[in-house]
Amino acid sequence: MSFRKEPPFTHGTPTRNAVVLVNLGTPDAPTTPAVRRYLKEFLSDPRVVEIPRAIWWLILHLIILPFRSNKSAAKYATIWTKEGSPLKVHTQKQAILLRGLLGQRGHDSVNVVMAMRYGSPSLPEVLDQLKAENCDRIAILPAYPQYSGTTTGSISDAVFAHYAGVRNVPELRMIKHYHDHDGYIDALRDTVLAHWKINGRGDKLVMSFHGVPKRTLMLGDPYHCECHKTARLLAAKLGLSSEQYLVTFQSRFGKAEWLQPYTAPTLVQMAKDGLKRVDLICPGFTSDCLETLEEIAMEAKHDFEAAGGREFHYIPCLNESPTWIAGLADITEQHLLGWDTKATPAQRAAQPRSAQAEASTPRGREIDRL
Repeated sequence: MSFRKEPPFTHGTPTRNAVVLVNLGTPDAPTTPAVRRYLKEFLSDPRVVEIPRAIWWLILHLIILPFRSNKSAAKYATIWTKEGSPLKVHTQKQAILLRGLLGQRGHDSVNVVMAMRYGSPSLPEVLDQLKAENCDRIAILPAYPQYSGTTTGSISDAVFAHYAGVRNVPELRMIKHYHDHDGYIDALRDTVLAHWKINGRGDKLVMSFHGVPKRTLMLGDPYHCECHKTARLLAAKLGLSSEQYLVTFQSRFGKAEWLQPYTAPTLVQMAKDGLKRVDLICPGFTSDCLETLEEIAMEAKHDFEAAGGREFHYIPCLNESPTWIAGLADITEQHLLGWDTKATPAQRAAQPRSAQAEASTPRGREIDRL
């Protein structure tokens, strides 16, 4: 086996720490060829579609890509901005703001960059660039608060597959989830309250998460449970009873049963049952994207109103909200313990005794100077 060539290195050069904020991905443009390339990469991932490869190859290349690419491109065109894809724009801004806030908190040497699991900038491309910058400690921070093998698990696959071809592998930390982290829940609460302050409060709050096949739950994927825990914690922060909110799942694909209740049919039934106003938030998406701006804010709104609903209010994702950037910084700092010496006294006290002892050793003091 041959390994990639290592970048030039000078002994005595201090190593750096880095955080990679990884989101799902997006086409490079709202065009059929760009969307086709993106969908091919995305839907070829065995983590995303667990169907025998030979059968799925035929379905993907003979049915989905030829017919779905053009339709998806038209949908992307409805949400595309002058800056580009909303998901990419928001994720990039989050990375920049996170780096700035970490710097304000004293983590000056920590680099924060963005990567996409599918599309560009790709994870291998970003990881190679960090190696060239002498980053030898890298924390992978998924943009998905709730763990699923289809999302966070796929990021892990890509990271370790990349480093299988690298001779000098950096120290890695994989952040699995933060679905119940106070910084995340508080940011969701503030987003909802800010919307209610301006627009008033609806009759029911729907929390719509991205769907996954039901069989993944039966096989041990914790995603369903983590979504419901997020919802319970957010409802508690908002003072909502169990009758005042509902968890649903969107973006169903194919004919297999997915996690239920499904978002669109549920909204239609609510309208038919006489519900006049609904507020909807997508807690599992930290950046607005096709699934929130087109599928929910446009299609779901149309379905609800066509069925007799009077008002549909989509509550935007966390995006660059100050509370969310602070929450991201809190999450990141927890995973930098032992790497970056600018931890707060409370964080240092929370370290295991072994970690505190390490900081007092000659090696620990050497890290302090980096």
